[in-house]
Amino acid sequence: MGFSRIFLKNKTKTTPVEIVRETQRLLMCISSDHGLKQAKKEKKADLKQEIKAAAALAKNIGALKSIAYGNDESSAVSRACAQLTEEFFRENTLPLLIVCLPKLTLEAQRDATQVVANLLRHKVQSRLIASEYLEKNTDVLDLLVAGCGDMDMAIQYGEILRACLSHQSAARYVLESPAHLKKFFDYIQLRYFDIASDAALTLQELLTRHKYSLVPEFLSKNYEWFFADFNSKLLESSDYFTRMQATKLLGHMLLDHSNSAVMARYVSSRNNLRIIMNLLRDSSKCIRIKAFQVFKLFAANQKRPSDIITVLVANRSKLLRFLADFKTDKEDECFEAEKAQVMKEIVALDT
Repeated sequence: MGFSRIFLKNKTKTTPVEIVRETQRLLMCISSDHGLKQAKKEKKADLKQEIKAAAALAKNIGALKSIAYGNDESSAVSRACAQLTEEFFRENTLPLLIVCLPKLTLEAQRDATQVVANLLRHKVQSRLIASEYLEKNTDVLDLLVAGCGDMDMAIQYGEILRACLSHQSAARYVLESPAHLKKFFDYIQLRYFDIASDAALTLQELLTRHKYSLVPEFLSKNYEWFFADFNSKLLESSDYFTRMQATKLLGHMLLDHSNSAVMARYVSSRNNLRIIMNLLRDSSKCIRIKAFQVFKLFAANQKRPSDIITVLVANRSKLLRFLADFKTDKEDECFEAEKAQVMKEIVALDT
């Protein structure tokens, strides 16, 4: 079939099913292995056809967005949304859209990202079709994880991936693929702020979203390699942004009651205490405050190993002087109370 024959005929597609199918045909048309090569073989006006394809696709994606979210004149209709969701995942449109996303205009990229995020959380007769789809099509998650390191598309792919990770099956797949998880440790260290900050958001989603089942199980089973990498690559990074994001995330994980077993293990490590005490001396006040939220767990631990006590006692004078002068930018009664309790614990230590 020629490139130009893929486009919408005179009859306008109006139903959700028709629009999804037409969108898929257009996506196939602009994909690298289909329409453009075919157009070149037929020696047609490639540039004009590409522009025409992109315009038609943008229009279709806009129509999908109107169905999913409604528009200025009307709100979304639940039946139409259900039809759209069923057809979108039945026709396996998601991976094709992910591959073609870089070829779309910026506006179409934004619209497509919003549409996918909506469909990923939409229920059809109490069924999360997206969850069932992702469980059977993990290659979609492979594409998105790789795309989160793309200089131009990381934000869009990251947003879609986080929408996928709201489903426990998807989060489990990424967490149980060490190569995938380690990629985010690498992405956070990149010098491109947009990629690094988006990767930090995704890593936080992975490690805090499903906190009552999946995350504690993962951290317990993978404790050794996970915290070895987390400490060396992130907490001890020479990059300020990386250290800040890692210290913040560590606090979120350890202070959550669902991770109490992991927290107890973490604060029993002399090496971990060394790292956190170094972060208390960081040049950034923001990092020092976040590090304190973790340090207080070491001080409050009533089952401290002897080597932890030895370190705290050896540094008691320095710690007490530091804490006495340690202030937040604004008056914070809770922080002051926590600090006073930590100082009390340190003073009471016996070797």
